Amino acid sequence: MPLALLALAIGAFGIGTTEFVIMGLLPEVAADFQVSIPTAGFLVTGYALGVVLGAPLMTVLGTRVTRKRMLMLLMGLFVVGNVVSALAPVFGVMLAGRVIASLAHGAFFGIGSVVAADLVAPQKKAGAIAMMFTGLTVANVVGVPLGTYIGQSVGWRTTFIVVAALGVVGLLGVARLVPEQPKAEGVRLRHELAAFRNVQVLLAMAMTVLGFGGVFAAITYITPMMTEIADYSASSVTWLLVLFGLGMVGGNLLGGKFADRHLMPMLYVSLGALSVILALFTLTAHNKIAAAVTIVLIGGLGFATVPPLQKRVLDQAAGAPTLASAVNIGAFNLGNALSAWLGGLVIAAGLGYTAPNWVGAALAASALVLAVLSSALERRTATRSRLVAGHIPEPVEASVARH
Repeated sequence: MPLALLALAIGAFGIGTTEFVIMGLLPEVAADFQVSIPTAGFLVTGYALGVVLGAPLMTVLGTRVTRKRMLMLLMGLFVVGNVVSALAPVFGVMLAGRVIASLAHGAFFGIGSVVAADLVAPQKKAGAIAMMFTGLTVANVVGVPLGTYIGQSVGWRTTFIVVAALGVVGLLGVARLVPEQPKAEGVRLRHELAAFRNVQVLLAMAMTVLGFGGVFAAITYITPMMTEIADYSASSVTWLLVLFGLGMVGGNLLGGKFADRHLMPMLYVSLGALSVILALFTLTAHNKIAAAVTIVLIGGLGFATVPPLQKRVLDQAAGAPTLASAVNIGAFNLGNALSAWLGGLVIAAGLGYTAPNWVGAALAASALVLAVLSSALERRTATRSRLVAGHIPEPVEASVARH
């Protein structure tokens, strides 16, 4: 594997860290800016919405320059966004910094995947892409807990300075290690957007939004939930996030293993189990050990849905692979934004810090319903196609017999 993949993995590590670390620092940020926890939750929602809008936009703009230059520009944008967040004098400026950083997210992974695949032999493409995405996975095991610890010990602004420094390292790595590649061919938007008229594509995207949204409904407010309900100390949140990250790694590997062979059954099991576990979290959150175990399961079951959901979208949008990759990442983050907003609403309504778990359970259950509906429609279409195909030759044979 070429060293250029290390540069891409470092960039992915920084992006993954800045996306998730805010969840462990919400109380500190809220106290510093003198806003409520639900208001601070907009830092999660704003980032997610920035990914939703920025993923297709930056991907299309990226076709106008070489991929290497676009990756460098994206990492530069990421650095600027995190520096703005770190130096923000008021809450609104920090929110703007989060949105700026988020614009790089989707396009970096979309373009970076293409670059990673082009760096190696055809039989090693999947391994190269997986190596780049390892940076995102490791961020949730190492970067997020470490960033939370730094933020709680030294100050949350220091965390964002460190993340910006990671972005600089990633930028320099891309500049030095990633070879120049030809400019991407122009994107025919009319052709690519036509794929989204397919009902199955829309259902797959909706499953992504609702399924992963269920995870974020609970995890966005994990710090106040664990400190106020489970009676953990604020410093313990670091280790709870490590457990969540380990669950993510295991679930991602499990989902990837079965996605190719049993995609829809894998979605049924993972989404169904996720909805049950999230509902139970309203009870287990009151016990330290039970809460810790539940957090691992949420991470595992939540990320077990990621490979099959991503593959489902790509399979159904085969005519638009470039935009599908970016929009799929945006769909995950739309789910993050929706669930963080809904979780903040139920907390603000006085239903308590465990109330977002019910929101998450409902979202995951809704995704399961859509998965069943999608399969039913697919079977119906396949049956209709077989019937049509079976009746085509019959009039010809009958005609021959009559003559």
